[in-house]
Amino acid sequence: MLAACNTKKPISGKMMDATSLFNGKNLDGWIIYGTEKWFVKDGELVCESGPDKAYGYLGTEGKYKDFELSVDFLQEANGNSGVFIRSSVDGTKVSGWQAEVAPPGNSTGGIYESYGRGWLIKPDPALDSALKMGEWNTMKIRAVGDKLTTWLNGTEMISIEDEKIGAATGQVALQIHDGGGIRVRWKNIYIKEL
Repeated sequence: MLAACNTKKPISGKMMDATSLFNGKNLDGWIIYGTEKWFVKDGELVCESGPDKAYGYLGTEGKYKDFELSVDFLQEANGNSGVFIRSSVDGTKVSGWQAEVAPPGNSTGGIYESYGRGWLIKPDPALDSALKMGEWNTMKIRAVGDKLTTWLNGTEMISIEDEKIGAATGQVALQIHDGGGIRVRWKNIYIKEL
């Protein structure tokens, strides 16, 4: 399996010997699904609603099974988005599991199964204080076999064991939700296969 970008770089305080999925220059190693906007500006990956105000995804060319993923995000305006793992995209229909990225009070770090069982687990509402709206946040996702865990700015948000998740392999994909008015900036996207 070829990683999207073969740059290996230590991540201070996060993961050592991880591979960068985003080169900070262009969308090499990624596939755009849908008509929403994905572009690089000032070394950051930006997603924003387009005129169709529809769902959109940016998926890796590579597929991943067991890994730790770390990504920094900053929500501007409505930030309803997410990070899909072990997923596949057909048009703008995604099959897989989303670690939610959303405004306060909307379960950032929870796991949602698209076109399947819906919400599998939401974080305790008291953990919502880990989200820094309008600032950079770091989400870490660890998927090993049946077990999936997410952290937001160092706070464990959820941990779940699920056979269906464990059986899957697939792309990492960033989401832009439908409805319009959404803009999220991303950087420091690293994966370490386990």
